[in-house]
Amino acid sequence: MNIVGIIPARYASTRLEAKVLADILGKPMIQHVWERAKQSKMLDDLIIACDDERVKEVAEGFGAKAILTSKDHESGSDRLTEIVHSLDVKAIINIQGDEPLIHSTMIDNLAHAILDDESVVMATIIKKIENKEEIDNPNVVKVIIDRNDFAIYFSRSRIPYLRDKSVEHVYYKHMGIYAYTKDFLFTFKNLPESKLEKAEKLEQLRALEAGYKIKTVETNIDTIAVDTAEDLELVKERLSEEKTD
Repeated sequence: MNIVGIIPARYASTRLEAKVLADILGKPMIQHVWERAKQSKMLDDLIIACDDERVKEVAEGFGAKAILTSKDHESGSDRLTEIVHSLDVKAIINIQGDEPLIHSTMIDNLAHAILDDESVVMATIIKKIENKEEIDNPNVVKVIIDRNDFAIYFSRSRIPYLRDKSVEHVYYKHMGIYAYTKDFLFTFKNLPESKLEKAEKLEQLRALEAGYKIKTVETNIDTIAVDTAEDLELVKERLSEEKTD
């Protein structure tokens, strides 16, 4: 296989308990994510990585391939390695289980980024920030990139800081979907937690601090990661609007 998509789906959640099973217009959130990911033209397989039998049962109920993994994993990338270690696959796309507005073009564009250039070992999606309030929102991760679209840094703070306020600058935010080559996924898993990662609570900084590059792919599609009850209501509104369009 060239590409497998994996959706890590934790039952426990600090801010919104069992959010992957939260009802959105008559379907659990994880089903919305899976159905949209299934529209990808690049995925050879799609797996939901569960840590709870309740999630596995629901996922299999709507036709998904679901695998029960350890509850002890500290991150989604750790959960990925348990799934893919025995798979003959070139690359993996980590699709967040709390992104019910994910679009299949994001998945396909990431797949091309990592398959079409052998030098790329990790890639992710970014988007121009249109709502200026997001620039100073620590829950919106900002990213700066070089001229070849590789990430220079990710931060919860405004980056770059504009010393001259008359300078025009386009800010980008990070969308939480990643592609890794299989080899690099295991390299990444074995890297020690970095100082920058601890400071910002951003796992991807571990790769940058260790000297690895992360390719960025721009999208014009905005999504909503569901972390709170308010996020859930916003997603319901967006999906209701899509149905009436």
